[in-house]
Amino acid sequence: MSRTTNDRALDRRRGLAVGAALLVTAGAAGVAAASGQDEPRPATSAAAPQTKREAAALTGSAKMYRKTTEDVTFTFDAHLAAENNGDPSKATGTFRFVHLDKPGGKGGWAEGRIDCLMTGGKVATATGIITGTNLKDIKGGRVGFTIHDTGGTDRVGYSWAAVGGPDGTKKLPKCTSSAPHEKVKRGTGDFHVTPWKVPYPKAP
Repeated sequence: MSRTTNDRALDRRRGLAVGAALLVTAGAAGVAAASGQDEPRPATSAAAPQTKREAAALTGSAKMYRKTTEDVTFTFDAHLAAENNGDPSKATGTFRFVHLDKPGGKGGWAEGRIDCLMTGGKVATATGIITGTNLKDIKGGRVGFTIHDTGGTDRVGYSWAAVGGPDGTKKLPKCTSSAPHEKVKRGTGDFHVTPWKVPYPKAP
């Protein structure tokens, strides 16, 4: 049985109505998605506090280049906090050095606490008090170190360079050492120096 003209017209009106409803629904969904109404919102939280960059630092460990069998290693973990930028003598951290006649052989070692740190560009000068050692005559004395972080073959100096060995003196001024005359042995380590932000005085 054929459908009447009225039936076809009714179907057409129904189709238009359904199409219009779908368009309205899709439009509403698009607006909601654009506004984020239907998407889960990330939990709000206070922004993480930003940590100030420390004022200066000297870190790392490496062996010295020698033409003999000597095995000489320096290790540093020295830091000057941001709040102490104007007072290098408030630096903290540790140092250690070992000098053996050959790897695994006989020799001396010492370790201690850092009591001063100054850096300029990629050069650092630090001092510290020896708190542990197998050389009893130097325990309690102050020693100094200078590191040049070249980004390639770093260089190292130490306060006893001109006298042959640390003598346990307590009179060495803080942050005093020799020029960085020795070279690091390639492939044995590296040093990293964080430049000091010098607190230059300001005009009144």
